[in-house]
Amino acid sequence: MKNASEDRKRPAARQTAGPGSVAPAHDDQPGTRNRVARSILDHGPSTAAELALRLELTQAAVRRHLDALAAEGVVEPREKRVYGARGRGRPAKAFALTECGRDAFDQAYDDLAADALRWIAQSAGGGVKGEAAVAAFARARLAAQAEGYREAVEAAEPEARTQALARALTTDGYAATARSAPNPQLGEQLCQHHCPVVHVAEQYPQLCEAETEVFSRLLGTHVQRLATIAHGDGVCTTFVPKAGAGKAAHRTGERPTKTTTASASTTAGRNPA
Repeated sequence: MKNASEDRKRPAARQTAGPGSVAPAHDDQPGTRNRVARSILDHGPSTAAELALRLELTQAAVRRHLDALAAEGVVEPREKRVYGARGRGRPAKAFALTECGRDAFDQAYDDLAADALRWIAQSAGGGVKGEAAVAAFARARLAAQAEGYREAVEAAEPEARTQALARALTTDGYAATARSAPNPQLGEQLCQHHCPVVHVAEQYPQLCEAETEVFSRLLGTHVQRLATIAHGDGVCTTFVPKAGAGKAAHRTGERPTKTTTASASTTAGRNPA
């Protein structure tokens, strides 16, 4: 993707990002467009207002960069999902990275990894045996990786363990966050805004399944994978129920989310922006 320098020609004082805001000087520096794309990678689908706030830019400048990134096929607009009652007016557009946009950040040896997994499957005899062999490899790989997360998770208070896991995943390049579910009484959502092995996971969902199992063991509860980047969603989203979530749902009359470690290939849905 190209670096941005066109903002130098337009006076920053005429652009507004909100009441009393002033365009910072670094809006004019090259690389701003890359910062916009990186922010979407780290935080998931974002509106121009959200990007402007995070990057300390004006909304006008952010929109110009988003238009340019969209023209290059790096981002695409989506309708931002609103939980609860929707206010008046047209819903804000959220911008998500396209597959091309993610490729700009991917540095994984995708072909080599896919070839290695294909060789494992074929060496095991293909078919069901081959799939089982790939699943065994995925579990072994994730088990070793999880040891690095376990210390951080176990050191945290029970209510902060999803946050601790998100920070550990971020260190490994997954740009993860933890946030409340639409009904906070029921649980949280662990969101991975980037997947370094997404192209391999598209071919071998066993990688996603093994990861879900690891999350369940680390957090000490059954979890449900709601969406994955490998299946075309904007974010890998895992629902983590709170203790006693069933009782909370009964009090509020809301049907609790069914939690399971089911295969990501069968539970992954479209994850709205």
